[in-house]
Amino acid sequence: TLFTNCSKQLYCSPAFTSETNVRRFKTGTAIRGEKLLKRVRRGWMWNQFFLQEEYTGSDYQYIGKLQSDQDNGSGLVKYVLSGEGAGTLFVLDENNGDLHATRRLDREEKAFYILKATVVNKRTGQKLEPETEFTVKLHDINDNEPQFSREVYIGSVPERSDIGTSVIQVTATDADDSMYGNSAKLVYSISQGHPYFSVDPNTGVIQTALGPDDMDREQREHYQVVIEAKDMAGQRGGLTGSTTINITLTDVNDNPPRFTQSIYQFRVPESSVSGTPVGRILATDRDIGMNAEMYFTIVSGDGMDMFDISTDKDTQEGVITVSKPLDFEKKPSYTVEIQVQNTQVDPRFMSAGSKDMATVRIGVEDVDEPPLFDKASYLMEVKEDAAVGVAVGSVSAMDPDAARSMVKYSIDRRTDMDRLFNIHSGNGSVFLLRSLDREETAWHNISVIATEFNNPRQSSHVPVYIRLLDINDNAPTFATTYETYVCERTKRIQTVSAVDADEPSMGHKFFFSLAPEGTHRSNFTVRDNGDNTAGILTRRASYSRLHQSIYLVPVVITDGDYPMQSSTGTLTVRVCTCDREGNMELCNAEALSSSPGLSTGALIAILLCAIILLMIVVLFTALKRQRKKEPLIISKEDVRDNVVSYNDEGGGEEDTQAFDIGALRHPDAAAAVLEESAKQRRDIIPSDTLLYPPMASRDNGDVRNFINQRVLENDCNPTAPPYDSLATYAYEGAGSVAESLSSLGSASTEAEQDYHYLSDWGPRFRKLADLYGAEDGDFS
Repeated sequence: TLFTNCSKQLYCSPAFTSETNVRRFKTGTAIRGEKLLKRVRRGWMWNQFFLQEEYTGSDYQYIGKLQSDQDNGSGLVKYVLSGEGAGTLFVLDENNGDLHATRRLDREEKAFYILKATVVNKRTGQKLEPETEFTVKLHDINDNEPQFSREVYIGSVPERSDIGTSVIQVTATDADDSMYGNSAKLVYSISQGHPYFSVDPNTGVIQTALGPDDMDREQREHYQVVIEAKDMAGQRGGLTGSTTINITLTDVNDNPPRFTQSIYQFRVPESSVSGTPVGRILATDRDIGMNAEMYFTIVSGDGMDMFDISTDKDTQEGVITVSKPLDFEKKPSYTVEIQVQNTQVDPRFMSAGSKDMATVRIGVEDVDEPPLFDKASYLMEVKEDAAVGVAVGSVSAMDPDAARSMVKYSIDRRTDMDRLFNIHSGNGSVFLLRSLDREETAWHNISVIATEFNNPRQSSHVPVYIRLLDINDNAPTFATTYETYVCERTKRIQTVSAVDADEPSMGHKFFFSLAPEGTHRSNFTVRDNGDNTAGILTRRASYSRLHQSIYLVPVVITDGDYPMQSSTGTLTVRVCTCDREGNMELCNAEALSSSPGLSTGALIAILLCAIILLMIVVLFTALKRQRKKEPLIISKEDVRDNVVSYNDEGGGEEDTQAFDIGALRHPDAAAAVLEESAKQRRDIIPSDTLLYPPMASRDNGDVRNFINQRVLENDCNPTAPPYDSLATYAYEGAGSVAESLSSLGSASTEAEQDYHYLSDWGPRFRKLADLYGAEDGDFS
């Protein structure tokens, strides 16, 4: 199959228009020098169809003709078209193969279409050729104008920029085919914005066109520039698109601040406290934002120390405030020079005129002020023994106003609740109302009020500090309650010190000595160490705890001030037993309880232990009494002898005076006596006469009566065991090496004996040796 007809406006490939190639294709023969190719049957062989876009004719637009070698002109061949737009956009004459476009096509909407064609037998419907695909491409024409990416651009550039400073870049696009002709080749130009800006024709970059002096934001801030983009490389007949750019000149700090006036005047009351606003001064700056921020300073004038100035961040105004108290009577007006400048400075635009100056005059207004003391506080001194009515000191206040109103004085009683002081209302003299004691309160702080006579509402306060001067009116005393112990062969037993409530200017100096009443045959002596302490020394070689356990040592303490004061303190010395190293071993109960090393907690613990032990003993005794005793006599036979059991040391012959157990055999004879005695035991009160009956009863020969008498005595005596009890005597054991110490074996003479041999018997007899071996002179 071969295309034999191409439309005039279409491009047909030379391979199909050359007669040689056609002949070669039909006959299958090779041209000289070429390899003979075998013909391969194909359904369709053609080039692309081309169609110009935007056809404006009323008839269908002819595209080309399809022809098959199966069509011999008999009218039995039918051409069939399929693919994109077949039957709607494109129609094919089924008889002759003419291809037409039904309506105008837009390349920018779709650049090409892919179609398929075949031929069939009209009668049988059988395909005569395989279906083959071909393409219809649209030729571009310049039918689209350039389009910018934005309708309006926003740009900015600092003022006073150099020529050629880039502002913004604009971009336009053209929907036409950029590969075909110049339909999509754009050129940029500026149609509005001369002479301030220019545009690069190829890139669309907008730049400044004037120098720094002509681009002043303070003169003109906003500009509107119109840029055009033209296709066809700007040639005639091209299409044009435009856009608008709003350009703003940003501010730079090229203008200094300026005061709105050269002289400002304000007035302020003299009673204004520190920080009180006086007035505001205004300076303007043609710049904006941070470039317009400014700060104010006081550079000169007689009020530099009296006033301050700061900047209000919201309004950029200078706020003048009071920094020190004002006094109309001393200075009624002030003049200061104020300077203003920017906080942010651009070095490119700094000049001598970047600062501005203004003069500010401030007048002080007179107000009625309260009295003013000549001092902020007063310090007064008075001796603690000063008499009532003595003047302590004086205060002075005056009315600072020109009227000089009279002033009266008074004491704020809230600071003198005890009414110790008073003040003369006319001259401000402070005097005593009561006697004072420095040792009770060394300082008194009061407040004095000064009030104007003409205007009582005008008053002021001043603190008055009164110090009491010390006099020597207190005697020194022991620094603490001293209580110590002494053991044998001890010389120094205690170092004591003193305190004095007074405070002499030269410091304390104390003297210690033994009281006169204690110097006669004293067992101790006092040695002054010269450093406000004294040592207590012993005057004996040994002491006896059993002879005297407590010694009271009176010590006289005297100060060195005038008039001299003295007192007597008593030192308690307890005698304790010590080991050979001098460590305390044992003291009397009172000494032990108050020994320096025994705390209150230890005493309570000892007391609790003693109570617990006592309760245990009582409980054990009660349980023992309730315990049932086993009988010593178990046999039922008659007991024919006395049973005597010893469980104590015994007291001599009375331990063997037991009664005859045979009396128990005849209880009838003794029933009356026992019954009478039993009655008496309930009511009788024991007496010593029953414990030791007269000897006459013992001489009675009647044994029965003697036994009954003994039973009656024991029944009436609650301390004696009952008649049927058993007394058990235990063996005392072997004697000690110390032999007997009983007074029965001692000599009857009263001659002095030497007891020092007791020390050789061991540590258990050491205390006994100390007791009997001490001389009488030691106890004096």
